[in-house]
Amino acid sequence: MQCMARYLGLLAAFAAIGSSGTPATAAETLVVTRQSIADEKAVFATVESISVVPARGRIGGTVAQLKVREGDRVAAGQAIATIGDEKLVLQMKSLDAQIEALQAQANQAQLDFTRTEGLVERGILPRIKLDEQRTALNVAENGLRAKTAERAVINEQLNQGQVLAPADGRVLKRLITIGSVVLAGDPIVTVAQQNFKLRLRVPERHARLLKAGDKIRIDGAEFVGEAAKLGVIDLVYPQIEEGRVIADASVEGLGEYFVGDRLRVWISGGARPAFVIPSSYVTTRFGVDYVRLQKDGETIDVPVQRGRVLPTPALPDGLEILSGISAGDQLVRP
Repeated sequence: MQCMARYLGLLAAFAAIGSSGTPATAAETLVVTRQSIADEKAVFATVESISVVPARGRIGGTVAQLKVREGDRVAAGQAIATIGDEKLVLQMKSLDAQIEALQAQANQAQLDFTRTEGLVERGILPRIKLDEQRTALNVAENGLRAKTAERAVINEQLNQGQVLAPADGRVLKRLITIGSVVLAGDPIVTVAQQNFKLRLRVPERHARLLKAGDKIRIDGAEFVGEAAKLGVIDLVYPQIEEGRVIADASVEGLGEYFVGDRLRVWISGGARPAFVIPSSYVTTRFGVDYVRLQKDGETIDVPVQRGRVLPTPALPDGLEILSGISAGDQLVRP
């Protein structure tokens, strides 16, 4: 029995040795190579409108209605406020009374002309009387048309009391309140046009590396429940202000942000060499990252310093390693 137990123990030991050596020989290996990657720099950018335009009053008067508030979306031509002028209302009433009087005069002149025309045809009155009545009728009708046109002018001024949105966009700020007295041309609200841009301010040392068409990446931490977004630089301004280069970038979905919102953006700052390996080759124990390094037929765990994630089409789980490995090292997948 003792011989049999010893024999079974030896078999178990050999089986354990064989099973422990199999993963090391059959495990996937990777030779570390140095490659060139884009050196991304983090900068801050602000969400800004292409242009901020004021909605102005076309007449002077008192603000009677204000139909929008900060943050509201408006369409071009939408009525956003009403300016009233009591003088125009009084002028309109005066013109209405004058038009009624001139209408009565025109009606009377028409009756006189018709009556005189009949008498002239019967030879009772000379034809000169008909000419006089025709002139009186023309004067009355022209006076009526003049007052009607004057009333249309006043009516148009009343209609111009409607303050219209100059463009599609969002209301940034109300500059007046109901009851405020304004003059013709005074701004009522400011409207940010709907097409928003991301305005970057980059240190001047990166000026020559920045050009239109470059890709930018907005940090995923800026979005709630969304992945990082990509954008394209549209314009790089030629003037450097306070040691910074200003550039505009287009990013889809900026219309949902606040104007002036600051976002962290990654831009290309040239190229640099780096070690990039699949993240599956890295294990973490007690807060320290390790890779398995095969050297002289042995496999050892080497601590490394993890960098940022660098996914590529060829390496979707790419991870930069800052220190701990060198070119030519052979890594074993754990």
